[in-house]
Amino acid sequence: MSFYMSGTPPQPVTALAWTSNINTCPRDFTLINVTQDGSTAHFVKGFGLKSGYYLCYSTSMAGGMVVADIQIISEKESIPHGYCYIPEYLENKVSVSKKKRVCVRMVPLTSADRAVLDIKLTGKSRVVLPHYTCLGDMHGFVVWCKKSPFSHPAPQAKPRNLSLDMKGLSLEQQPPPLPLRPSNSTPRGPALGKLSRRRSNLEFSEMEETSNIYNISGTPALPP
Repeated sequence: MSFYMSGTPPQPVTALAWTSNINTCPRDFTLINVTQDGSTAHFVKGFGLKSGYYLCYSTSMAGGMVVADIQIISEKESIPHGYCYIPEYLENKVSVSKKKRVCVRMVPLTSADRAVLDIKLTGKSRVVLPHYTCLGDMHGFVVWCKKSPFSHPAPQAKPRNLSLDMKGLSLEQQPPPLPLRPSNSTPRGPALGKLSRRRSNLEFSEMEETSNIYNISGTPALPP
């Protein structure tokens, strides 16, 4: 079963895991239960055993990671550097076969330039899926994936929530700044006050002298 739909923007695979059934499938994961040729995509551990598991995937970007590559390795191979085995969400007493295992390489979403965009399963037939990479066969199925260049969405700036008071403050015109005055300058107000008082004293003295002159000249002469 493919989850890549034509005509819609592709979402990268962000997680891959094993699960026993729909009840053990994690939240935000989708269970792949049908192959491309119409058969049940139930990975059975051994011949004649009813207990098995399914592949499931997620495209949720909440974790900030994407699947950049997928590999299937045998039990005799060492896991490649930078890869990890996919997690298992299984019922009690159910385990995944270790003869062949699926491992993935995870990279941060913000630094991913290529990512896995789709996964498909087919039976062991001569079916060839164009534009898909064959990862190998395991437990009666062939696993395919589609990788493509991927550009992560640019982060969008969140709008700032300003209250009406803040908006009013931001729109009000501020008065022009007052001119700066040196800290060692002498205040001009008191100096003018002293000068005015000095000038008033001088004018009062001049008026007093003039008055004395008039008083002397206007006094009549006394008889001898």
